[in-house]
Amino acid sequence: MSDDQDSAASARRRRLPALAIALTAALALLCCTGGTGALLFSEFLGSSDDPALTTFGCGQDKPIEIKDGLPIVEPYDAAQMRNAAVIINVGAQMQVPPRGWVIAVATAMQESRLSNLPHLGASNDHDSIGLFQQRPSQGWGTPQQLLDPEYTSRKFYEKLLEVPGWQKKRLTDAAQRVQRSAFPDAYAKHETIATQIVNALTKGAARAAGAGVPVSGADLQCAAGADIAASGWTLPIPGAVGSGFRTASRPSHNGVDIGAVKGTEIRAAASGRVLVARCDPDRNGVRSCDVDGFPGKGGCGWFVDILHANQIITRYCHMVSKPLVNVNDMVEAGQVIGNVGSSGNSSGPHLHFEVHVKGDRSSRGAINPVPFMRDRGATLQGNG
Repeated sequence: MSDDQDSAASARRRRLPALAIALTAALALLCCTGGTGALLFSEFLGSSDDPALTTFGCGQDKPIEIKDGLPIVEPYDAAQMRNAAVIINVGAQMQVPPRGWVIAVATAMQESRLSNLPHLGASNDHDSIGLFQQRPSQGWGTPQQLLDPEYTSRKFYEKLLEVPGWQKKRLTDAAQRVQRSAFPDAYAKHETIATQIVNALTKGAARAAGAGVPVSGADLQCAAGADIAASGWTLPIPGAVGSGFRTASRPSHNGVDIGAVKGTEIRAAASGRVLVARCDPDRNGVRSCDVDGFPGKGGCGWFVDILHANQIITRYCHMVSKPLVNVNDMVEAGQVIGNVGSSGNSSGPHLHFEVHVKGDRSSRGAINPVPFMRDRGATLQGNG
């Protein structure tokens, strides 16, 4: 772990980037030295290798036809994208919050690769059929019904809505409660691309408040404050970024710093499993995290690392006291894991927030949290 790890200042915008400018100006920098023919959303505009990066806003309730020309999110083709559109459309018709659309699309990706599979006899999994590989013998419907993408999507959502607290659960846990798969952890790996597909088809609905319900004729509301976006991500604390990721003046700063009052609750940015919850030694190998630190002391102070789907790790440094979670605890998105402090290599109360990929907790795995969180609807404001 880098000796110069700190915290970040973050907040969420609803729509206008001007809000970020206003917030940033106020902050002093901290130093850590309807059917298959219609889809209820506006059409995707623009083109990119990653449609999620060029869709703006957080989704609209505006019918469009499901036809040729829908955006493509690799490795899926036009027919598979049309099936994803049907799944999302049914969820919107049922007024399922956007988080449900991401879960449903990811589930169908695992079960059928978004293909409407017929009964394949001995080559199939028992008598499983359709987008969600539901089984007539288990009461999901007749074979003819289960080959109807609208019908099978509706059955999935009906079961999902019966799962208590499904919006905050890990995607793979929510999907498993519906599907009862022999491979319960398999759904997790599809969460990132499912989020991209929902964003591409709905002009950004995976960035909307995940518990929000579509309102006819209106834009979906962007996630803000403590909202959990439909992607499953939320801000760890309110605030704005005061010190950015690997800036020219701080090239070894592997996260962002978010200023906050001492004691502010720190929340898990997404559901996952706690990897680390301890006091980080300072430059001299001393574990002295129950007192305020100072620039040059070194170490992260009291900190937590959480492992999320797709081998993503988030880190939360400089807590005021021992974390509220323990190693191997399963946490939900938005769960309080500790409180803002100034332990370790710090000049004042703030949260140092990091994002790592490929399961790599070292500096090699660190990426800029600002674009990562923005694409998931948990927008960190200020310097990035």
